[in-house]
Amino acid sequence: MKSPSTHTRRLSAGALLVVGLFVGTTALAGCGSDDDKSITIYSGRSESLVGPIFEAFTAETGIAVEARYGSTNDMALTLETEGAKTSADIFLSRSPGPTGYLDDLGMLAGLDDDVLAEVDASNRAANGNWVGFAGRARVLVYNVDEVAEADLPDSIFDLTGPGYEGLVAVPGSNSSFQDWFTVFRLRNGDDAAIAWLDDMVANGSHFYPKNRAIVEAVGRDEVRFGLVNHYYNHQEVVKNGDDQRSANHGFAPGDDGGLMIIATASVLESSDNKNAANRFLAFLLSDAQQRYLTDTVFEYPLAIGVAAADRLPERPADTVGAVDIDDMAAEFKRTIEIIEASGVLDQ
Repeated sequence: MKSPSTHTRRLSAGALLVVGLFVGTTALAGCGSDDDKSITIYSGRSESLVGPIFEAFTAETGIAVEARYGSTNDMALTLETEGAKTSADIFLSRSPGPTGYLDDLGMLAGLDDDVLAEVDASNRAANGNWVGFAGRARVLVYNVDEVAEADLPDSIFDLTGPGYEGLVAVPGSNSSFQDWFTVFRLRNGDDAAIAWLDDMVANGSHFYPKNRAIVEAVGRDEVRFGLVNHYYNHQEVVKNGDDQRSANHGFAPGDDGGLMIIATASVLESSDNKNAANRFLAFLLSDAQQRYLTDTVFEYPLAIGVAAADRLPERPADTVGAVDIDDMAAEFKRTIEIIEASGVLDQ
């Protein structure tokens, strides 16, 4: 796999809040040791998404955050290479697979009980070593002027049929799509996954590198349908109003096209700042930050008692939590090999 493309950013205690969301979290500002004045976070979530949370945490607690951003998969492999010498205290992952991989290596610490209590058992590790903090559903985005709701498909497998020839966009090189396709492979087997992707290519699917590019293209009817994470279309509708001519469609319950994959947070066993790290996880799961994640980002909040934003449909029932990946590097390498061999990146 390619080496991580990351950068670091120091967030000082006096950093300005990017979003006005640091309220109702006074319990987090309790006494900490002098060793807990800074934490280092390896983040597979983008700076535009979680940077405001880091800023708010520093402003609230006085604990500085050293943030390193990059691909979740590459971050996990970097942590494996660094081992106990890593400077990381916390790992934020866009999906459970890389987190479970590090847990299998014995690199994750058990989380505090008050952190674990913030999420339902289905959204945290059975051994208490990680928690989910937000969910992203895979959906089919479509052009509302060209497609009637009654004609929308029930299954992702329908997209290989003649009615969708040349009409569907696939973000084959996008990391979220690769996360989903890896789970799709593990659930259905390589033969079925390869056949589906080959059929999509044969049916004239179009390649776009990013989810947002697909939503924008669907909105202007450059392509009729696209496979994306749900929140991109909500963000575009907020930005463009009625001018955004696209909407999300969820596949039938139980269909693999509609999986919700959760983002996870964990603390490294090697961390000397476990107290501060657990305070950050509690902050991440606080009402204010969960409301930011759903009201502004339009993800599904995972903390108990926090409702999703009104504009979001009911949360998908089929959620990908813990994934049994014996060799993450091999599995994601296999995913990329299949995607590249399919020719979908040349469409």
